Amino acid sequence: MMSYKNVMEALDWASSFLVDNGREQTAARIVMQHILGISYAEVMLHLQNTLTTTQQERFQQLIEEHGNGRPVQYCVGSEEFYGRSFIVDESVLIPRPETEELVLGTIQRIQNLFQHRALKLADIGTGSGAIAISMKLECPELTVIATDLSDKALATAQKNASLLGATIDCRLGDLTAPLAQEKLDIVLSNPPYIAFDEAKEMSTVVLDYEPHSALFAEEDGLILYRQLAEQLPALMNKPALIGLEIGYTQGEQVASFFQKSFPQAEITIEKDINGKPRMIFCEIHE
Repeated sequence: MMSYKNVMEALDWASSFLVDNGREQTAARIVMQHILGISYAEVMLHLQNTLTTTQQERFQQLIEEHGNGRPVQYCVGSEEFYGRSFIVDESVLIPRPETEELVLGTIQRIQNLFQHRALKLADIGTGSGAIAISMKLECPELTVIATDLSDKALATAQKNASLLGATIDCRLGDLTAPLAQEKLDIVLSNPPYIAFDEAKEMSTVVLDYEPHSALFAEEDGLILYRQLAEQLPALMNKPALIGLEIGYTQGEQVASFFQKSFPQAEITIEKDINGKPRMIFCEIHE
């Protein structure tokens, strides 16, 4: 095992090791924060502190795991989303910063579209629960239902909801099946949208560790959007809001599915922080 005098030496070793293995150096500080249970600012204040043997062993083990390809979020068991820490493991997709924009865009539209009344929101394909839980905590008056096809993902979402103090209703099932008999005001979804033939261009870190059922979809990644567009008209109140994350090449096709199902709706394709078309919002007016 490597032996470091202090936190700074450990970070220096980890940074070199990660670069040599084609990984991002920033993972070193993420793992150190996790090992010490402190913030990045506090790590910077304690660079001369000595690590215990146990801390050294754990730090090296997690850095080597990441060096071998395991995403650092799975190594430390968490990821930040909308200012909160979510448990993540191989049962769920790692929440991405782009998805935070779906939450933000939804909150902004709720204020414009709805008069003050009790609203019901469904997050379809919730995974870690990041979208559903963030919406409930940002807009406590919402009733939130979270669905997923994976019982393991749903267990992770329920765990996150408990830890973060969010009351959400987790339901197992495919797409809108767990929502039969419901009338919804808001539906959000970040479904699997990558075409199978795109796998060859993807990072091995994603392919080897993240759940393929949460990444890939048939019909060039479009099947779930088509099915949602077909199934949602029966469930939506008026006014209503549908917000979806999409692959950056899919905007026009997904918009056309929803325009066909909701001819009177106002549909917009929004860009993410990187300037790529990433979200579709469908506003259904009275």
